[in-house]
Amino acid sequence: MAAQFGRRLRKGATTTAVAAVAVAALSASGAPGTPLVGDSGDQQSAGTAPSPDSGVATGNSPYYTDLPPLNTPNKPGTTTNLPVTGSAESGIPASILAAYKKAEQTVADSDAACRLPWQLLAAIGKVESGHARGGRVDANGTTFSPILGPVLDGRGFAMIKDTDNGVYDGDATHDRAVGPMQFIPSTWATWGQDGNGDGRKDPNNIYDAALAAGRYLCAGSRDLSLAADLDRAVLSYNHSDAYLRTVRSWFDYYKRGTHEIPDGTGANPPGLGGGTGPSPSSPDTTPSPSGSTKPKPKPKPTPDPSKPGGGTTGPKPTPTPTPSQTLAGVENAGTGTLTATAGTAFAERIKVRAENSLGGPLAKVSVTFTVSGDTDAAFSGGKKAVILFTGADGTVTAPVLKAGEKAGRFTVRATATGRSLPAVTYGATVTARQADAIARTDDKALTAAPGAEFADTAEVKATYKGAVAAGVAVTATMITDTDAAPGTDAAEPAENDKGPYFKDAHGKTVRTLTDLKTDADGTLKLPKIYADDTTGTYRLRLTTEGGATVVIELTIEAPEAPAA
Repeated sequence: MAAQFGRRLRKGATTTAVAAVAVAALSASGAPGTPLVGDSGDQQSAGTAPSPDSGVATGNSPYYTDLPPLNTPNKPGTTTNLPVTGSAESGIPASILAAYKKAEQTVADSDAACRLPWQLLAAIGKVESGHARGGRVDANGTTFSPILGPVLDGRGFAMIKDTDNGVYDGDATHDRAVGPMQFIPSTWATWGQDGNGDGRKDPNNIYDAALAAGRYLCAGSRDLSLAADLDRAVLSYNHSDAYLRTVRSWFDYYKRGTHEIPDGTGANPPGLGGGTGPSPSSPDTTPSPSGSTKPKPKPKPTPDPSKPGGGTTGPKPTPTPTPSQTLAGVENAGTGTLTATAGTAFAERIKVRAENSLGGPLAKVSVTFTVSGDTDAAFSGGKKAVILFTGADGTVTAPVLKAGEKAGRFTVRATATGRSLPAVTYGATVTARQADAIARTDDKALTAAPGAEFADTAEVKATYKGAVAAGVAVTATMITDTDAAPGTDAAEPAENDKGPYFKDAHGKTVRTLTDLKTDADGTLKLPKIYADDTTGTYRLRLTTEGGATVVIELTIEAPEAPAA
């Protein structure tokens, strides 16, 4: 299906009012509403879409109105298997797909309640720029030349005077939408993001632009799993029912499944060649009073007098990489065993090497390091994923990895960002904080009358190799006088069924506590201890993570009778 541009002829408040009346008329006419393709829990809306929030990200610039192929893929497990190959039109270039998914994960980490699906970013990226001209981006995710919308000078489009002094769009008089997600400069100034961790916020970088779009769509308290909130979010991006229906159709298509294609092989929508988007003066189309587009004969190319032979100006073809410039994969560059105690930094740093097709090092390769698994470990700054670039020797070292409080194993993966190449996987282990010694901080006798509460309680201090052992787990157990119950390991004394006891959160009698931890200076003050009616001397055993123990005596005795 040939690409067409959606156009809104918006001139000031008058045109806005006309547009509003048209939308209202569409609702009143009983025209079919926007198809809703969210999860089954979506609340369906009828008629025209709900009103958007104030302002639009793109300045209502043109967009591509192509619809998805008729043979839509299905999710795995249905009658049709998820395709792994297909047309360039229906696929998503590798770097672009990686950027959408990375943005989804980044937003989920900080705003899980929004429930941003990467397929929504893909749908918007498709209609705004054809996925960055079919994935024509460099290894960092930046377009080879800027993608610019038309000049927003009020002639066929909105009137938006310059807000960035031409920094992003090269126009110091009026604004133009910029980049694969088509942000106008004033919106980018507020919502721009650094999605690839290179220290820059570049609207022509797909990682930056996709993350910015995700943040923008999640503005306020939106929950994009609800149809009404999703509609509002899309309309806040471009205020048009037709735009919403187009985005929704691609969203539906991508939610059914899609396939990855190599960068640069996607369909390049007409009008995006040479680094600019569709403009009012585009020879391909011309707006009519009704807002539709009509084909217009293409003018013959004008010879460029500055070039011998009268060559025409236009985009230069992308050079084919040589074997020494072609990424073959990433490999472990000597990373050792990854182990750390809870709350400490891993001494070993993860290091990978990028190789070209000749087996040599390859510089400036984007590598994504991701912490995954049931863990609270993270890189410096609390980041679960970071993107870095290889140096001249082809290597790159991940930031310091810090263990959280949760013990156990997890995984760190290093991948060539946006490439369908095998990942390097590292296993990492966090061990619980340990103590090799524990002792009372005083020697005060601990006594209580039958059925009463012990007036004093014990305080202990744990150390590891002579240093304070903070955050160490401690188990407290009221044990029998014998070392162990018959048939059990002598190293594990039996729990007593009489004498002193603790109370749990519900006031229930318990004689073992397992949720105790030493504080920042390694000390632990035991909770209140109660006595039952059985007199005698009892033992309380404290055991640390690491095996250190201390036994404390507790005495239940009747008070002395008063002298006659």
